[in-house]
Amino acid sequence: MAPSLPLLAAATLLTTTGPAVLTAPPSAPARPAVATGTAEHQAAPGAAERRRVLRYWTPRRMAAALPAAPLAASLPALRAPAGKSTAGAVWTGRGAAGSVGRTTGRVFLTMAGGDFVCSASTVRSASRDLVVTAGHCLKDGTGEWADNWIFVPGYRDGGGPYGSFTARRMFVPRQWSQRGDDSHDVGMVALNPRRGRHVADVTGVQEIAFNVRRGGAAHIFGFPADPPYDGRRLVYCAGRPRPDPHGQTHDQGLPCDMTAGASGGPWLAGFDARTGRGTLTSVSSFKYTDDETVMYGPYLGAAAKDLYARAQRA
Repeated sequence: MAPSLPLLAAATLLTTTGPAVLTAPPSAPARPAVATGTAEHQAAPGAAERRRVLRYWTPRRMAAALPAAPLAASLPALRAPAGKSTAGAVWTGRGAAGSVGRTTGRVFLTMAGGDFVCSASTVRSASRDLVVTAGHCLKDGTGEWADNWIFVPGYRDGGGPYGSFTARRMFVPRQWSQRGDDSHDVGMVALNPRRGRHVADVTGVQEIAFNVRRGGAAHIFGFPADPPYDGRRLVYCAGRPRPDPHGQTHDQGLPCDMTAGASGGPWLAGFDARTGRGTLTSVSSFKYTDDETVMYGPYLGAAAKDLYARAQRA
């Protein structure tokens, strides 16, 4: 994981400085596999482990945590065409319109000896304990799983009114766990209840859908923490996603200047600003090294649907 890089594409990071260089013509991405699988990790299921994780996150550690970015891989890089980027705006919805401000939260985690931040969202599930985030916010591709993982819903200016929820079990697609495949950079976490209450009963949920028509309008939310943002407020962009023009992934991209820390934030289709509700159809995943104007998110297809089927009852 490269903490200083803003949401960079795992598939295209050959260098962290200067423009990417075209070293070979890209091959078309493989058709998504029909056979899918899930990698799982038990996080902090016991009371003692939960207490340890909560004690770990002192205000000082939270303030010092760095925004997470996907790990690099040695695939050929492409120069992405520069485009206009939609500036993120702070979400100010109150009352009913504030629903997305409750269901979206900031994530704190430890990986490879460092402390990091991401974003995540609650979704409807059988267990009422499920949140969705980016795969790289749970597992460093083929590397290690995250530790000290907590979700702080409704985060704002250094804290959250609903407390912190610890992770019980983590789930990522095998395509992410075994290959670090950006097309499958999604993860799900079954949370421990807090003081006997499920997160869905505390904050409400967003809906979630799979295999939806591509190109539909979306609002994307998150807590970007690299400049010009500081991770203290919920930010959003809105627009109509388009396919990855490089053919490197099956992802869709949306012009947005959000930075690292927004990783894992929800992409909500059919978003109603009056209610603050929509349907989660993707999460923020990466940006190409030499075009930080477009945010990319994975298409939630068969693998993500299988992931959800397993995670929602954990």
